[in-house]
Amino acid sequence: MRIAFPIVRTVCAAAALALANLAHAEAPVKLIFGSNWYAQAEHGGFYQAVAEGIYKKHGLDVTIKMGGPQVNVLQLLLAGQYDVAMGDDLQTYKGVEQGLPLVTVATTFQQSPTVLVSHPGPKTLADLKDKTLYIGQASETTYWPWLKTKYGFTDAQKKPYTFSVQPFLVDKNSAVQGYLASEPFTIETQGGFKPTVFLLGDYGYPPYAQTIVATRSGLAAKKDAIRRFVEASAEGWKSYLRNPAPGNALILKDNPQMTQALLDYGVNALRQSGLVDGGDARARGLLTMTDERWKKTYDFMVQEKLLSPKVDYRSAFTTEIVDQVRVLP
Repeated sequence: MRIAFPIVRTVCAAAALALANLAHAEAPVKLIFGSNWYAQAEHGGFYQAVAEGIYKKHGLDVTIKMGGPQVNVLQLLLAGQYDVAMGDDLQTYKGVEQGLPLVTVATTFQQSPTVLVSHPGPKTLADLKDKTLYIGQASETTYWPWLKTKYGFTDAQKKPYTFSVQPFLVDKNSAVQGYLASEPFTIETQGGFKPTVFLLGDYGYPPYAQTIVATRSGLAAKKDAIRRFVEASAEGWKSYLRNPAPGNALILKDNPQMTQALLDYGVNALRQSGLVDGGDARARGLLTMTDERWKKTYDFMVQEKLLSPKVDYRSAFTTEIVDQVRVLP
């Protein structure tokens, strides 16, 4: 019996060590995710994954850092202040062209939420060829060259968009650029009518939007954690589109300028457009992306002289992670 005590102590010590190692192994991995703008419905799935503990279930402790007009998301990612960040195809390709070690691992939207909004009357995007178009400066290196090439739009019909819809409301023979869940809502509330909305992605504008971007070194160091982040985010989006209330509560907390009416409009727009759960996501799963679509964006950019043809089209993305994640809508 006297010999048993050391044995018991040894067993207890071993058990305590095993429990300590287990607790250490299960400690959640901290990830900081930088968003591209103030919290809004377009970010809902990520906030939902926080609100419902989905990230926690996947062994992650995720902090969402809200963006804004003064926040350079990719710069902060490259500086190591974010682990993953919201980006877009064109911006990432340009960064890679400049030698920046960026890599896209997933996409929120299966197409761009960029829209042209007109007064009632036009039926297709081609019908806007004779309209005055209020277009922002950034369009010169994004969708404007595509519109000119595909639909014959001209610089002569373009006027500067100053992020006010008032000139559009006054000019009945005009259209204005916007985002699916923003300008159409503003026009309905300020103009008192339902405008006609043309989603550029529906007409073949190729880029994905609101992608998830990492650095090459960051992905190598935290590949499994980033895979779990993508899977949990996909589950968050699936939940958000069904019942957005938990995610919206966090959005309103993060962004007090947001309104419930705009959130409701945004969620409805996401559901109707299939931005998140349409396209390839129907069969391949939420947040998916394909080599073929990236090649189309690359070809468009090279054709419009927005990107050097010397850039390897596969250099800005990897489908390795999304090919392992299959959260169907």
